Amino acid sequence: MKLGMIDYGRGNLRSVINACRSLGHDPVLVTKPEELVNFTHLIFPGQGAFGDCMESLNRLGLTEPLREWIAADKPYFGICVGYQLLFEASEESHGTAGLGIVPGTVKRFTSTEVKIPHMGWNSVDLKNTQSPQWKGFENDPYFYFVHSFYPVEVPVEFVSATCQYGQENFCAAIEKGNLFATQFHPEKSQHAGLNLLGNFLNP
Repeated sequence: MKLGMIDYGRGNLRSVINACRSLGHDPVLVTKPEELVNFTHLIFPGQGAFGDCMESLNRLGLTEPLREWIAADKPYFGICVGYQLLFEASEESHGTAGLGIVPGTVKRFTSTEVKIPHMGWNSVDLKNTQSPQWKGFENDPYFYFVHSFYPVEVPVEFVSATCQYGQENFCAAIEKGNLFATQFHPEKSQHAGLNLLGNFLNP
C-alpha cells in the first residue's frame, strides 16, 4: 500500500500526517497530477474555503485527475473540505463548481439555536454498520467537527453516517465503493478517529 496526500497549499496536513504515521504509514504529498500513479490510496485533508480549494486544485491541474481516480474506484478518503468538494456546488462560493462526484450542494447552517461554526464533539448515527469502514464501531461514536457548511439532498445510497446539530440532521459521512469521506476530522478525534483511518489504511 502506497499512501498519497493531496497538498493544495491550504489543508491541515501536519495532524493528518501524524495520525497516519501513528498507524504505521508515512504519506507522501501530492502536488502534481503525474504523481498520482505512484499511489494506491489517497487522502484529501480539508481546511479552507470551498472556492479557494477548488481554485487551487484547478491551478495545480488536479481536478480532472481526482475525478478519474474516484471514477476508477481507487481508495479515497476526504476530510472536511475534502468531503464538501465532492459535491456539485456550495453556498460558500457561489459560481464555483465542485468535483461533482456526488449529487447535492453544500449550504450554511441557518439555525439560530446553535453556535456556528459547529465546533466540538458530536455523535454520529451509522447507517451501515456492516461497512468495512465502520469495522469495530458500535452506533453513535463521537467525532470532532469544525464547520459552518454541510451538504444537502445527498442521495441515500451515499449516506454512511448522519449527525444531529440543532434542528439539522445532516450527512456526516458518505461512502460508495472505495470512496469514503467525512465532514468531521478523524485526525482530531482521538481513538475513534484513528480506528476509522486504520480501517481505510489497513483493510
